[in-house]
Amino acid sequence: MKDSPPRQRRPVFVGGTGGILQNPVFVIIIINLVIYVASFFSQTGMYPIGQYLVSIDKLSYYFGLIPGIFTSHPWTIVTAMFLHGGIWHILGNMITLFFFGNFLYRLVGARWFLLLYFVAGIAGNGLYLLLGDPISIAIGASGAIYGIAGALVVMMPTLRVALLGILPMPLWVFVIIFMGIWSIPGVIPNIGWQAHLGGFVIGIIAGFFFRFSRRFVLYV
Repeated sequence: MKDSPPRQRRPVFVGGTGGILQNPVFVIIIINLVIYVASFFSQTGMYPIGQYLVSIDKLSYYFGLIPGIFTSHPWTIVTAMFLHGGIWHILGNMITLFFFGNFLYRLVGARWFLLLYFVAGIAGNGLYLLLGDPISIAIGASGAIYGIAGALVVMMPTLRVALLGILPMPLWVFVIIFMGIWSIPGVIPNIGWQAHLGGFVIGIIAGFFFRFSRRFVLYV
C-alpha cells in the first residue's frame, strides 16, 4: 500500500491584492487623480479667512485644510488628504503610495491598511491645525503616506528599496535621508512638516502594534 504524496503548501498573499477596485491602494490613487483633474475646473475667487480676503480656488477653500476657518469647515481634516497642489506634488505622493502602500497592504490587509492610512492622515492634519499658520492651507496625502512609511520602517527596517530607482539601501536609511528631511521645520519652504511628523509618529506606533501583536508572512 503506497503512502499518498505530501501536500504542497502554496504561498498566499496576506490580505491578497485582488483586482484594481478591490485594492484600497489603487482606489485611493484613482480618487486622488480624479480630484486632481477636477481641480483644473475649479474657479479662483476671493474668500474670507479670518479678517482677510484671500485669492484661492473654490475647491481648495471648501475642501483644503485652513486652520483659521476649520471650525466652520471641520470635514477638511479628511478631505484635504485628497487634494494636491501641482503635478510633482501628486506624482511624488502617488508613486510613494503605490510602492509602500501596496507592500503594507499585502502585510496587514485592507482593513488595517485603511485604518492606518486615515488615522495617520487625520493625525498629521491635526498637528498642522495646532502648529500651522492660521491663514495657510494644507493639502495632500503626505501625512497618511508618512504613516505607511513609519509602520514599514518598524516592521521591516532592512527592506531593500532603491532611491530614484538606482541606489539600493535599507528602508530605514531611505526614510531618514529622503523622507526625514521633509519633516524638519524650516528646512524646505512651503512644506507641511507638521502633517509629515504627525503621520509618521502614528505610523511608528502602528508598526510596533503590527510587529509584536500579529504574525505576517509575505510571498512575492
